[in-house]
Amino acid sequence: MKSAEPDFIDTPPRRWLVRFVFTALVAGAVSIVWYTNHFLTERFTESTRNRAEVRMALYIGNLRSELQRASIVPLLLSRDPSLIGALNSQDYSQSTQRLISYRDEIGAASLMLLDRDARTVAATDRALLGSLHRNAAFYVEALRSNDTVFSTVRTESGGFTFSYSRKIMVGNELSGVIVVGVDLAKFESSWAGFSDAVFVTDSEGMIILATESRWRGRTEEEALSVRSAPNAIERALQATADWAALPADAYLLGEAVMRQAARIPFQGWRMASFTTYSSVRERVNGVLALEIMAFALILAASFYLVSRKALSRVVLFQRESAELRKLNLALQREIAEREKAEKNLEVAEQTVAQTSKLAVLGEMSAAVSHELNQPLAAMKTYLAGARLLLKRKRPDEALSSFARIDDLIDRMTAITRQLKSYARRGGEAFEPMDLRHSVSSALAMMEPQLKRRDIEIVKSLPREPVMVQADRLRVEQVIVNLLRNALDATKDVARPKIELLVAAGDTATLSVRDNGTGIANLEELFEPFYTTKAPGDGVGLGLAISSGIVADLGGRLTARNGRAGGAVFEMQIPICKQQTVKAAE
Repeated sequence: MKSAEPDFIDTPPRRWLVRFVFTALVAGAVSIVWYTNHFLTERFTESTRNRAEVRMALYIGNLRSELQRASIVPLLLSRDPSLIGALNSQDYSQSTQRLISYRDEIGAASLMLLDRDARTVAATDRALLGSLHRNAAFYVEALRSNDTVFSTVRTESGGFTFSYSRKIMVGNELSGVIVVGVDLAKFESSWAGFSDAVFVTDSEGMIILATESRWRGRTEEEALSVRSAPNAIERALQATADWAALPADAYLLGEAVMRQAARIPFQGWRMASFTTYSSVRERVNGVLALEIMAFALILAASFYLVSRKALSRVVLFQRESAELRKLNLALQREIAEREKAEKNLEVAEQTVAQTSKLAVLGEMSAAVSHELNQPLAAMKTYLAGARLLLKRKRPDEALSSFARIDDLIDRMTAITRQLKSYARRGGEAFEPMDLRHSVSSALAMMEPQLKRRDIEIVKSLPREPVMVQADRLRVEQVIVNLLRNALDATKDVARPKIELLVAAGDTATLSVRDNGTGIANLEELFEPFYTTKAPGDGVGLGLAISSGIVADLGGRLTARNGRAGGAVFEMQIPICKQQTVKAAE
């Protein structure tokens, strides 16, 4: 009797087909994982770089604001009658206490009064009284200049001190020098809380501020060769040596880091920051873990099918129970690995959500900084003027300055309220208003900047009211932004000129024209963070916010280049219905 050959024995061609499918599956999995890693690494690295740029713009703005705030103090104190009288009479019994009260009032780091012989006669630090500073930079530079000068002095501990100084003249004779210390070291601790490493260099390339204390007084090349503190960059540098990292911007001890640099518009200073790739690697690894787990499950299933069929040819039914036990253990391992992958996915999702929140916070912080700079600058000017008026016994005129400061505070409150509701649409603050009054209010708030630049303002307003249904503060906010852009566009023009024209027709139209350099890229002009200014001079949010405000009001904001040169911005807002009916009658 002939024995029948089992029907489950595969032929050689079928075995070759199984091997081909297995090889193709492995090759496809490797290709997909490699492409996914490359694509996500580029994408997440770019988003990290953009957040680092926004963070650096905020750092530069804060540093510049501190320097500008302190630069006006020496001028005011050099005209203080009590300090001048003390220098003339050489009676300094009350001068130190007065400087201490001034320091508490203006928030300066330190104040020091020197006589004509460079001897300290009054200081907020009483230990300095009687010390001589004849060779100090702040004293020598102050004598050489008629304006306020800025000095950087290196201390014995390796740090730097920063100060503004100005000589005090009585008639044409030197009476003394006032020195105002500026505390910039406080920014180092705040930078260290958000960035991996940040430093500021002077015009000669020497590091004067840094989150790493060992870097101060060195050049960038020397600083990068010095080992960092373990809690700064070193703990995350290992991730940058990963096989999937992008080409590095800089290297620290042979390890790759992301470098960002920008110019600070102050005495040739520059700022640089180093950011590790740890967050990028974590986000990419989370996605790659899911893909690898999926392919592992597919391969496991494939191996299971092949193994089951192969083992069935050998052990037949006697070893069926043993194979089932092995399959049960394999499935338990796969379930455990799947649960681990799900936990990794949850962590990755939380990381992505937190990163998105930080990006939105950076944009909102940049918007708040941009919109409040103008009222703050105007308030400084009015406050300085009010102090001088009070010292000159002119309280009525000083009250006018305080009234303007009160208006600016109301305006800043409204701006912050508007920025908090930036993502919401609403018209609860709309009311009939005269567009001419908004133009006049905006010009009044910009008056200090316009006078300082000596710009010719040509204003053409109709005699009749131009009534629109809008939010007065938001309309003034748009006009101020247009005037600031015109100021920036005409900074290199010999005879700057700005024209404002208000016309009433089917819509109320405000045209702002300047004789500057014009607009190079009209298509991206109203895009957020698009700017033609140098780093540190602006973040490109003014026109984007203004365009959104005008759109909320039911109008539109356009821009074009004038035929005779310069730029022309037009804001069109619907006319109030009541005015339209009166015009028809």
